[in-house]
Amino acid sequence: MALPFKVAIVGRPNVGKSSLFNRLIGSRLSITNDAPGVTRDRIYAKTEWLTKSFAVIDTGGIEISDAPFLEQIKQQAEVAIQEADLIVFVVDSRQGLTDDDLYIAKRLYPTDKDVIVAVNKVDNLDLKQSIYEFYALGFGDPIAISANHGIGVGELMDAIVAKMPEDNIEVEDDSIKLAVIGYPNVGKSSLTNAILGQERTIVSEVAGTTRDAVDTPFTKDDVKYTIIDTAGIKKRGQVYESTEKYSVLRALQAIERCDVALIVVDGSRDIIAQDMHVAGYVQDYAKASVVVVNKWDIVNKDEKTMNKMTQSIYDTFKFLSYAEVVFVSAKESKRIDTIYPAINKAFENYNKRIPTNVINDILVDSVAMNPPAIFNRGKAKFSYVTQVSTKPPTFVIFVNDPDFVHFSYQRYLENQFRKAFDFTGTPIKLIFRKKD
Repeated sequence: MALPFKVAIVGRPNVGKSSLFNRLIGSRLSITNDAPGVTRDRIYAKTEWLTKSFAVIDTGGIEISDAPFLEQIKQQAEVAIQEADLIVFVVDSRQGLTDDDLYIAKRLYPTDKDVIVAVNKVDNLDLKQSIYEFYALGFGDPIAISANHGIGVGELMDAIVAKMPEDNIEVEDDSIKLAVIGYPNVGKSSLTNAILGQERTIVSEVAGTTRDAVDTPFTKDDVKYTIIDTAGIKKRGQVYESTEKYSVLRALQAIERCDVALIVVDGSRDIIAQDMHVAGYVQDYAKASVVVVNKWDIVNKDEKTMNKMTQSIYDTFKFLSYAEVVFVSAKESKRIDTIYPAINKAFENYNKRIPTNVINDILVDSVAMNPPAIFNRGKAKFSYVTQVSTKPPTFVIFVNDPDFVHFSYQRYLENQFRKAFDFTGTPIKLIFRKKD
């Protein structure tokens, strides 16, 4: 569901913006850590208060310094401020009013947006007196809160809802959800920005720049999409920092709620074990997928290079042989349009339904052409098949005893179904059930 009213949380680093964001939405979506600069991109989520729903945007900290990625973080925060209908300006009661707070206030004055000052870390009544110096920011009455303990958050929510229009109507989100996944530094954020045509996520040669999963809706050729840029997924043994651990969890959550996964690999090098590790998650979650070979601009190639790379991918990702492979240069925004037909086909097939009589005809013909052999001291006798769900297409095949069906025969039946129907881009599930 898409929400027209948006609330952006802004402030300098380490004042508790992400903790407040998580408190408002009721889950640990945003990564929180005592180290400043953990949140770099802007993150969206939905919340509700007093029967009214609105979107909340978490942003990276704004400060006057030359910290890594600071300029990009500022840009992300600026975009969030422009998108928002209301700003929650978070400050720190323990550190008092700072030059960075005044700097942010000056950036907010020209926007003419409603601003609520939330004075965080007011964990007891003794600290409540400290909020008065924040009147100097010029945004009206500050509200004392403790994001960690939930103190004052209800009052803040009341103030937000009071600023909302009466006609804030939620609209159905019928977009195709895309998760951009891959090993760190294969160009996921660059691809996201190329698809969107804007600097939506922070791009850097430093691996691990993106730490959160970031959602952005967009429309292409009258088709609605929501793209989720994610942190690079590393092997479990390579995850050291707590923030990296949470980044992997965010990436897995992105895969879980997507329709189509864009598996990004680096075309300038051979496929590596980590690429297979990432693709394995897509298989585990049974998601439709497209393999996107990035950095194609720096590859020395001839007329056979593309076919060789495609075959190499299918040889390596045998479990993703149904996925289409496209070649792009995110950095130069070349061949980006080749992604959309592959996405649309994968999504259509991910939602495909086959009439029961048609799929049963294929089952009968397949068994007649290649009868099952004796396995586990018995021979499988199939009664009928029916499709029970989509996303992915799932078929229940009734048989005298599922233990008599060898895995190779299961693969044979899947291949026969794929030959009969176009399931390009999507996995299919076959469930063998004993007929009563």
